[in-house]
Amino acid sequence: MQLIALRAYVRLTYDLRACCHQPVTFSRAESAPLLSGRRALVTGGAGGIGAAVAARFAELGATGTILDIPGGPRDGIPQGWQVADVDVRDEDSVAAGVRAAVAAHGGLDAVVAAAGVVPTWQRTAALDLTDFARVLDINVLGVAATVKHTAPLLGEGATFTVVASLNSWRGDPNIASYVASKHAALGIVRSASLALGPAGVRVNAVGPGPIATGALVGRMSARRDETGLTVDEALDAAAKATALGRIATVAEVVEAIVFLTAPMSSGITGQLLNVDCGIL
Repeated sequence: MQLIALRAYVRLTYDLRACCHQPVTFSRAESAPLLSGRRALVTGGAGGIGAAVAARFAELGATGTILDIPGGPRDGIPQGWQVADVDVRDEDSVAAGVRAAVAAHGGLDAVVAAAGVVPTWQRTAALDLTDFARVLDINVLGVAATVKHTAPLLGEGATFTVVASLNSWRGDPNIASYVASKHAALGIVRSASLALGPAGVRVNAVGPGPIATGALVGRMSARRDETGLTVDEALDAAAKATALGRIATVAEVVEAIVFLTAPMSSGITGQLLNVDCGIL
C-alpha cells in the first residue's frame, strides 16, 4: 500500500507540473532582492503600516509611489520613491495619483491599499451616521477606487493587497462602522480576485489583530474611562486573548504583505491572511 501511495504521489506531482503554464521552480538568484524590479503603489503609505510597507518594499528592491492625504507626514520616504497628495475619498484624486505613479515608473506590478481610518467607539443605539458614512468612504470606497484605477494597469504576476482587519471576519459592539467597512473590503478582495484572476493578477488581504501602533495606544488611552484599563493593562488583555500570548507587530504584518506580493505566494488569491497571533 505504501508503494502504491508513493507512486500515486509521484504521478500527481508530475501531473501538477505538466499542467502549469510555467515550469515549476523554487530557485532565484541569491544576489537579486526579493522584490527587485517591482513597481509598487501604496495608499496610506506616509504613516503607520503603509509607511512600514513602503520602507520594506524599498529594502527588497522595489521602487514606487506613496499616495497619502495632503498635509500628512512626509519624513522617511524611501529613496527612489515619490509621494502624491491623494484623498482616497475622491475618485478623481485617486485616478490622478495612479497616473502619477505610472508616469514616474512606467507601470505597476504591486499595489497595497493601506489607507484607512478607525472611528471612535459608538454603541449601536448611538451611531453617528454621518461618521459612519465617512468611515465607509475611506475604508470601502477608497479601496474600490484604488482597485478600479489600478486594475487595467496590472498584468501577469501583479498583485493587489488590502490591509483589512481582524474585523473583516468578526464583529465588535463598539465600532460597527469599522466592522462593516472591513467586511466590505474583504468582499472587494474576493470579487476582484475573480475578475482579475484570468489576467494572472492576484488579489488578497491581510487581517491584522491589535497592533501596538501609536494610533492604537492613543485610542486605548482615550477609552480608559470606558474600559477602566490603563494602556498597559489594555495591551496585556489583548495579548492574553491570543494563542501566542502576545499581540502581533507591524513588522509581522509587513512581512505577510511581502509574502503575498512575492512569487512564493503565486498560488494564493482571494484570501484573508490573518496576522493576529491566534485570535480564534
